[in-house]
Amino acid sequence: MSDRIERVALVGYGRFGRSLSELLGAAGVSVRAWDPYGRVPDEVRADGPAAVAAGSDAVVLAVPVHATGRALSVLRPHLTAAHVVIDVGSVKHGPVAAMAATLGTEVPWVATHPLFGPSSIALGERPLTAVVCPNPVHPEAVERVIDLYERMGCDVVRQDADDHDRAMARTHAIAFFVAKGLLDIGGGGDPVLSPPSYRAMAETINMVRTDAGHLFLAIEQENPYASDARQELLDALARLHHRLETSPERAGGETPAEFAIPDLGAQAPELRATRDLIDELDAELVALLARRAQLAVRAGVIKTEHGSGLRDPTRERSLLAERIAWAEELGLPGDEVADVFTAILRFSRTVQQR
Repeated sequence: MSDRIERVALVGYGRFGRSLSELLGAAGVSVRAWDPYGRVPDEVRADGPAAVAAGSDAVVLAVPVHATGRALSVLRPHLTAAHVVIDVGSVKHGPVAAMAATLGTEVPWVATHPLFGPSSIALGERPLTAVVCPNPVHPEAVERVIDLYERMGCDVVRQDADDHDRAMARTHAIAFFVAKGLLDIGGGGDPVLSPPSYRAMAETINMVRTDAGHLFLAIEQENPYASDARQELLDALARLHHRLETSPERAGGETPAEFAIPDLGAQAPELRATRDLIDELDAELVALLARRAQLAVRAGVIKTEHGSGLRDPTRERSLLAERIAWAEELGLPGDEVADVFTAILRFSRTVQQR
């Protein structure tokens, strides 16, 4: 892409701004940053809005959602049609309105939401995911921003800004709401005596606390759909609580339909547990392959010392016949097990040759 974004200006250098700076740097993108309220390292610091915008291809608004309009008003005198302004807020309603009003058709702008935080970046989680909202006023800018995210190792999802906020209200906002409620009644942490279901909830609480706890008010108050989503959840819980309180006690039998939890299909606990066991066995198989490779190297050295060739067709035929017999004794298809060991023999020969 000839018109790639190669120089990025960050406005805001908090936890996310710092992490984004590292991610951009790793992608070979030049970074400058300005933050009137926080410390910026000398090597990337710009001394004001004019300095941070000068020479930049894109300006990223790494500021709280409610501060987007104020940041744009400060930056506007220093922005031109050569810039692309990118917001990274977790809510799109306010930032889109602010960018449309302040930048309009004169300065290209793109609304985005990186679905990752400082912890995700620090832990090296890949692939990361980013939402990029279409903008019919500046379609070329959208493509440039998508290219930038992809170079940072992100999978990009194109989603309308309003659809984004609706989806986040039922996921992001609900998760934060439930986590805050559990914290307020003493939840969280990692208690030793707790079932897997609660440990999963405790993990959610800790992710909220460590990755983006400071976003709580923005996620709950700036998203126009969050209030309805919270109320829908509260109404459902209230109805469930009432039914549990008024339902007659039961000594056994089938669960009434009103209390049934739908089967989770591929996400059912039994299937997840089985897949975990398969993963453990696969790890053991890989470890055994590593041990077999060590023995193959030893055998290769001995063959070389005795002037023998690396491949022994007679030995391989005998080995395969023996493995097929082992498999069939256990009720396994011999021909398919033979395919597995043929691949293992090929792997061993490659190791010996190296």
